[in-house]
Amino acid sequence: MNIKKYRFGEPFCTDSTVIDLPIEKESPDYISLKEDNLFISMSLKDSDAIYGLGEQMGGINKRGRKYRSFCSDDPCHTEEKEALYGAHNFFIISGETTVGYFIDFPGTVHYDMGFTVEDEITISLEGKDADFYVINGENELEVVKNFRELIGQSYMPPMWAFGYQQSRWSYANKEQVDAVVDGYEKADIPLDSVILDIDYMDHYKDFTIDDKAFPNFESYVAELKKKGIRLIPIIDAGVRCEDGFDVYEEGVKNNYFCKDRNGDDFKAAVWPGICCFPDYLKADTRKWFGDKFHTLTDKGIEGFWIDMNEPALFFSMEGFKKAVDFVKQYNGEDLDCWDFFEYRDQFSKLSNSIDDYKNMHHLDGKYSHYDVHNLYGYMMTRGVGECLPKDTLLFSRASCIGSHRYGGIWTGDNTSWWSHILLNLRMLPSLNMCGYIYTGADCGGFNGNASRELVIRWMQLSVFTPLFRNHSAIGTRNQEAYAFSNNKEFKDVIEVRYRLIPYLYDLAKKCAENNEMMFKPLAFEYKDALSKETDDQVLLGNEAMIAPVYQQNKSGRTVYLPEEMTFYKLSGNKVVHKEKLEKGVHFVNVALNEVPLFVRKGKKIPLCNTGKNVDNLDTTIVEYLEG
Repeated sequence: MNIKKYRFGEPFCTDSTVIDLPIEKESPDYISLKEDNLFISMSLKDSDAIYGLGEQMGGINKRGRKYRSFCSDDPCHTEEKEALYGAHNFFIISGETTVGYFIDFPGTVHYDMGFTVEDEITISLEGKDADFYVINGENELEVVKNFRELIGQSYMPPMWAFGYQQSRWSYANKEQVDAVVDGYEKADIPLDSVILDIDYMDHYKDFTIDDKAFPNFESYVAELKKKGIRLIPIIDAGVRCEDGFDVYEEGVKNNYFCKDRNGDDFKAAVWPGICCFPDYLKADTRKWFGDKFHTLTDKGIEGFWIDMNEPALFFSMEGFKKAVDFVKQYNGEDLDCWDFFEYRDQFSKLSNSIDDYKNMHHLDGKYSHYDVHNLYGYMMTRGVGECLPKDTLLFSRASCIGSHRYGGIWTGDNTSWWSHILLNLRMLPSLNMCGYIYTGADCGGFNGNASRELVIRWMQLSVFTPLFRNHSAIGTRNQEAYAFSNNKEFKDVIEVRYRLIPYLYDLAKKCAENNEMMFKPLAFEYKDALSKETDDQVLLGNEAMIAPVYQQNKSGRTVYLPEEMTFYKLSGNKVVHKEKLEKGVHFVNVALNEVPLFVRKGKKIPLCNTGKNVDNLDTTIVEYLEG
């Protein structure tokens, strides 16, 4: 496999890899131990680029920034953020030589990728016990393939999961779901799934249904299924502490929950109030929790999204008491600015507190959660994936390498910003490198109010991502495709997705089975300088290039073609434009109801006729887009 494995100390078994390699006797000289922490220091040449790290801010080339590998519930994805919901410790240094590196470590890893000193990489682990892999190959794609073989085959969902999904926090009852389904039917816009956020539950308790909001739930699921529409409910990581609630009582009785430093069940608040947290690092807990999903699959549910599994903590009782006691001392006092800031920050610091993570323990108190933090969402996904049929849709928020074998991911609580269309595009290759094929972002943005133009431009990108979900937050503007004026333009774009589903599904399946990338940086195929710098375009399989419009009030965009390609614009069931373009820089016009696609010379992409949902889609190929 051309991979070398080095071991330091006694690493926690993460099960991130599926191949047991021999351990090299001598470790690389660029790794050292300082004060019980591992440090990695490498030099960079001017020509070197850095790829990988999965779900992170920044460009496709990760050079020149700092990153932190620590699954973080942070809904504000601004430029300075160093950590998001995933922890993906694989990267490639590409230059005169091309080498990949994987750090198999469940705790926090800090990356300085030429930020402090521009020709140096410095990486520090908060711990000394880790496995370190060096992955060689003739080029970037071979390195990725070798790494993906090491970590195991990627999850693939059923074909219907490639249909268009409509979500919101929240469609709180049957009437609101009916309104969504009716809205799409009346606008004649395709739809495959409606996603249920936390309000479908009884007081936000996992594996419950609010019978007043959704009476005869099983019959309702079947009624929608006849229309070709699936309901996809959310399940969160925390279990409400409530006497008489069977999930809680079973967890207590069988010792399934994480402990605090005193050996009691660790408790913190999330949506339902005070919760306990299943210790997913235990195999019997994973089996117990995963089997609970059958309470919903027995009612006809075929897919789930799992959330809040970093885990997100609103506050712990211990932290809340400390904050209250602290601010009481200021009652009636004359506060200067610094006193006020300190007073104010007591409560803003309660959520996702490091102190709480350190007080949370796994495996009957043996491991502090902080030291194995990045495994939590992965092990939750694993437990669910191992207990459900293989044709179940499953995607998660938190992840680390290993979870890619059990489910997909979406990229978390983004915002209705134009810059987040570009961020979505840039993450796709990095996530593919780390094994995540079934992935996508909240199309249109989760937080904030989306403009009509932003949503439809974002859809022109999401047409190509395996997970195509429109999702938005409570209190924001409705951004369902039918909710905007002239929704025929949305119909035209979404219908293109259905024409492409046979191609996209087959491509994703091939990439999952053969450890290939569905989305690649241009620099992985073309070695000219401009391809290396281009990070607002990506290759789609081996056949095409995608280059979405991601700026407001633009009639199109400038694209760089590293070779001759044929430029297509698709709208509804039609190809409305075909033009051969020479290698070089071009400006292309793209109307709001058109989907741009560039097909490589000598390649072709199959199209079927569009349909109202995947169950009713005739996948017979009717024409090809030829390069």
